[in-house]
Amino acid sequence: MTYTAVKEKLHSYIETGDQKRIKAIYALLENEMPQDSFVYDEATIKALEKISEDAFSGKTKTMSVNESMENIKRHRMKNGI
Repeated sequence: MTYTAVKEKLHSYIETGDQKRIKAIYALLENEMPQDSFVYDEATIKALEKISEDAFSGKTKTMSVNESMENIKRHRMKNGI
């Protein structure tokens, strides 16, 4: 069965299934679900704000994804990786 077919069947079951079974399925999956919220501590928030401020003000050098990839390729070639 394809991924899309499985999703469609699950959606259909959720819409038509009985409450007890849906709660049981949810209980099985609950520990596998990503947490909806993540809270950074104050020190991490301040550090991220400083990094962002320095980057946007031009105080620190930034580079594009393409520039980063080129640097990685050069490093690998230089080190025989």
